[in-house]
Amino acid sequence: MTTEFHWPVRVYYEDTDAGGVVYHANYLRFMERARTEWLRSLGHEQDVLRAEGVIFIVRSAALEYIQPARFNDLLDVSVNIREYRGASVAIKQTIKNEKTGETLCEGNIRIACIDAETLRPRPIPKHLFSELSHVG
Repeated sequence: MTTEFHWPVRVYYEDTDAGGVVYHANYLRFMERARTEWLRSLGHEQDVLRAEGVIFIVRSAALEYIQPARFNDLLDVSVNIREYRGASVAIKQTIKNEKTGETLCEGNIRIACIDAETLRPRPIPKHLFSELSHVG
């Protein structure tokens, strides 16, 4: 079963720049929130994973800005898994304006699994890898 996860985000005044549009770095924050909520929806809290010795970090991020988001827009941020490896996951994320359906930003994010103590790469735990490979 493969599904796409969606998370709503409202644009607050603090998210915008002097021009009244969402500051470019905040799209990464919106995507991070959606990935965290996606993991939470699967029953995994990041603080619990950390206590178990597992941390997920962003290894790479490539974003394409297509249309600006503005103050008070309601956005839909999606999480769609593209590829699994032993210690990383490639994720396609899209931010759309919920009202118009227009795509505003697309991101290709690679998340790496690291050991909480050594901060070195480690395999994604088998139980988690199995779960993640059936959703996304």
